[in-house]
Amino acid sequence: METNIQHEMLARVGAMTRTLHDSLRGLGFDKLIERAAHDLPGAKDRLDYVAKMTEQAAQRVLNATDAAGPLQDGIDQGAAHLTDGWNNAMASPFTEAQYRALGEQTLAYLEQARSNAGSTKQHLMDIMMAQDFQDLTGQVIKRVTELANNLEKQLVQMLIDYAPPEVKRDAGSGLLNGPQINPEGNPDVVADQEQVDDLLESLGF
Repeated sequence: METNIQHEMLARVGAMTRTLHDSLRGLGFDKLIERAAHDLPGAKDRLDYVAKMTEQAAQRVLNATDAAGPLQDGIDQGAAHLTDGWNNAMASPFTEAQYRALGEQTLAYLEQARSNAGSTKQHLMDIMMAQDFQDLTGQVIKRVTELANNLEKQLVQMLIDYAPPEVKRDAGSGLLNGPQINPEGNPDVVADQEQVDDLLESLGF
């Protein structure tokens, strides 16, 4: 008895699925659903790629900044120390040995400052190179945005095409032209998401 019930349930579910499938095909929706099923996973992968590249770039910038900070601190502290030393030398007589020692400190500082400046330049270059992800991720984001816009346009147009006559009449000519990305200069098209929301609400969604 239980087996018969299961078979009957499966048969009814199968019949409903076939009816839905045939209806969607007859209305031309099957191709849209097929494209969405194909494109949306790809869009998710692209967005995951953007998130990964952005995270990597942010980490590279933080690492370069952390490395450059102490180098600049060393230049600043060394300059402050030498400034005090030369101020003292100008304010009171220094022996030859003191001048020699101060001169050696100055030469050592200049050499270290040159090295720190070179290292800082490399870190700044790393920060600049970390921004190259924007070219790639910008292209990816553009493609995902185009996909979302195209899907929305097709879905809204689908609703408009098969909406009841009274809904079409209330919607007006703007919605009947479908959603537009750039409505400037064309007042008879959907200009914003609010109009799309109005259409969905009028259809009971």
